[in-house]
Amino acid sequence: MNALPAYPSLYQINTRVWMTELARNLGRPATLDDIADTELDRLAELGFDWIWLLSVWQTGPVGQQVSRNSPEWRKEFQETLPDLTDDDIAGSGFAITGYTVSPSLGGDAALARLRERLAQRGLRLMLDFVPNHTAPDHPWVEEHPEYYICGTDADLARAPMNYTLVKRKGGDLILAHGRDPYFPGWPDTLQLNYGNPSTPEAMIGELLKIAGQCDGVRCDMAMLVLPDVFERTWGVPSRMFWPEATRRVRERFQGFCFMAEVYWDLEWTMQQQGFDYAYDKRLYDRLREGHARPVREHLYAGLDYQNKLARFLENHDEPRAAATFPAVMHQAAAVITYLSPGLRFFHQGQFEGCRKRISPHLVRAPAEPADEALRQFYASMLAVLRRPEVRSGQWRLLECVPAWEGNWTVDCLLATAWQGDGGGALWVVVNYAPHQSQCYVRFPSPDLAGRIVRLKDLLGPAQYDRDGDTLQSCGLYLDLPPWGYHAFALLAPQNSTASDGRTEMGSSRRQAVGAEANKRRKRKTLG
Repeated sequence: MNALPAYPSLYQINTRVWMTELARNLGRPATLDDIADTELDRLAELGFDWIWLLSVWQTGPVGQQVSRNSPEWRKEFQETLPDLTDDDIAGSGFAITGYTVSPSLGGDAALARLRERLAQRGLRLMLDFVPNHTAPDHPWVEEHPEYYICGTDADLARAPMNYTLVKRKGGDLILAHGRDPYFPGWPDTLQLNYGNPSTPEAMIGELLKIAGQCDGVRCDMAMLVLPDVFERTWGVPSRMFWPEATRRVRERFQGFCFMAEVYWDLEWTMQQQGFDYAYDKRLYDRLREGHARPVREHLYAGLDYQNKLARFLENHDEPRAAATFPAVMHQAAAVITYLSPGLRFFHQGQFEGCRKRISPHLVRAPAEPADEALRQFYASMLAVLRRPEVRSGQWRLLECVPAWEGNWTVDCLLATAWQGDGGGALWVVVNYAPHQSQCYVRFPSPDLAGRIVRLKDLLGPAQYDRDGDTLQSCGLYLDLPPWGYHAFALLAPQNSTASDGRTEMGSSRRQAVGAEANKRRKRKTLG
């Protein structure tokens, strides 16, 4: 398989939902073997490097019953599926009874065949690893109860949301539910005890088994087993888990990839403990807030950090992007997210503008009409992400200069540049604000003196010719509408001069020229 680019793309698929849709089309139960080669071809042609199959592992009847009987969860499920039935609720894909592929998906053998088909197309397979907890009916509950956090009658009486009485053949026990320190326990899980040295050793054994079946793992709530977090949650000291776990897996499986779901500003910590990528929830939150300056300041971080962030606008835990961001803001946020360095992380249904989040407890998705405008936007975005300079080039955050003295709207603009080793260049600018904004930007470029530079927007219809001398001395003047953006490809310069320096206007863009005239106009309109 070819080496990965510096900035790969990942596509997350809800496997059980996918199989339900396939079964409906086939008129019979579907397994991983029923995924058509043409569909895998399509994913490869879109430019993805990673396919993350969510929820392929074995789950059990106890977790399923908890999911079906929880009034709070059932209310959420009915909001997603008004015609909900019990058959739609399979139980959480994170309440795992064993790291073997569910028989309903075709078992381990079907996964191995799918992985081989993916590899033939240069696609790598990512699967789930849940380090913090197991399902209540995991075999370890009978065979190794010492792997779990035990409680007392007093614990159960004091915090019934965090403890449960577990019926066992070997004697009943009070065990803790898996949880993080800020919320009640997940009632379909049991908490693993990392204070017992046997538990991390057993979990490394599970990781080694998984690593033989895929090319990488997304580690659920990976920060919960950090010693300080674990002790804060349970009052139990523990040793470092991740440095040893990642080292031992990579000793046997060279190049194996670890991606951390992580919050609480612990991204750098996870990177230092062996993770290739960590969720960039902070960028996502700042984009949701809708202010350019915190987003820009987030991008000041060093590339040794940014290159190992997973950038996303939605996933199975977050609400749908189309339901969170207004349409024009959605596109502007996507331009910033996916044309920044790091892993580009997309979610099934995102391109079509799906608005209903699908819980990982469910195996069926609601029928939703596709947003054709959004689908066309993402088609253009994916085409840009296939460009060599964006996959493996050099990225820079650029300074925006006020278009005239006192023009405060410059603070609302972000400008970046990608430069490829082969000479390809991409200049990106976004007005991340609900009003019109202006600035000058000096983009890094080869010697353009005495030439005409042609700028073609790869995300819109605009195409402009600019005088190279002006670009080098003053920069590119930009005047963008609310949430407007450009992704300019720098075409081959011509040995001639511009006729009058004007731009052509795209229907969704505004580009002004004639600096002095614009200064006068903007002073009048903006004050």
